[in-house]
Amino acid sequence: MKTIQTQIDGGVMTIRFDRPKVFNSFNEQMAKEVQQALDAARDDASVRCVVLTGEGKAFCAGQDLAEVMDENGPELTSIVREHYNPIIRRIRAIEKPVVAAVNGVAAGAGANIALACDICIATESASFIQAFSKIGLIPDSGGTWFLSRIVGFQKASALAMLGDKVSAEEAERLGMIYKWFADDAFENAVKEISVKLAEMPTKGLGLTKRAFNLGLTNDLDNQLKVEEQLQTAAGQTYDYNEGVNAFLEKRKPNFKGE
Repeated sequence: MKTIQTQIDGGVMTIRFDRPKVFNSFNEQMAKEVQQALDAARDDASVRCVVLTGEGKAFCAGQDLAEVMDENGPELTSIVREHYNPIIRRIRAIEKPVVAAVNGVAAGAGANIALACDICIATESASFIQAFSKIGLIPDSGGTWFLSRIVGFQKASALAMLGDKVSAEEAERLGMIYKWFADDAFENAVKEISVKLAEMPTKGLGLTKRAFNLGLTNDLDNQLKVEEQLQTAAGQTYDYNEGVNAFLEKRKPNFKGE
């Protein structure tokens, strides 16, 4: 891995975008390496939570435009199809919680990758920008799908067209992120949230994620059927039995993610 850092600690895999000189903007190599890291997190049973964050002052500034303008570089079609779409699909498909720890500016694809995660938190100094309109493009990386569902049609359309910078405080108010934290408290907040998730019933969290995914397109009747099926599956896990027994025995549960 040359463009990202990965680390596993206490059941948490941290994937850190590591191109700080270009504000962690994506090139082809970084896109492929992020995909590989997400696959590794999916397949490693010891990983029970994934954190995406950035090295330096930025989370991710989106696409590296120098690569786009290179006559030997990939075309926009392949960038969207082969770089970003697979990342979004992996984030939503992995049945483990994925946390976006937005440590600075999140622009373009960087903003929308953050919005695709299960929980998005940010530093007080972070910002979110749908920067696509500034160069005549449309929001990609799921932006046209997630943003309107999060903030509503009118606000999403305005943010996409005007390219306004959204502060962390406003992002929380709009429901774009879970919470923001003071810059000097952010690292501890990321650790506290990610470790808590890694110690929770991973199978149940994964099934919860699957239910929310399906709920975005199901009608109520079909979603009730999904809940019935997934609740049955959750009730067959080790962690369900451990949680119930711990409650009855008035002790702290020891979940195994099984």
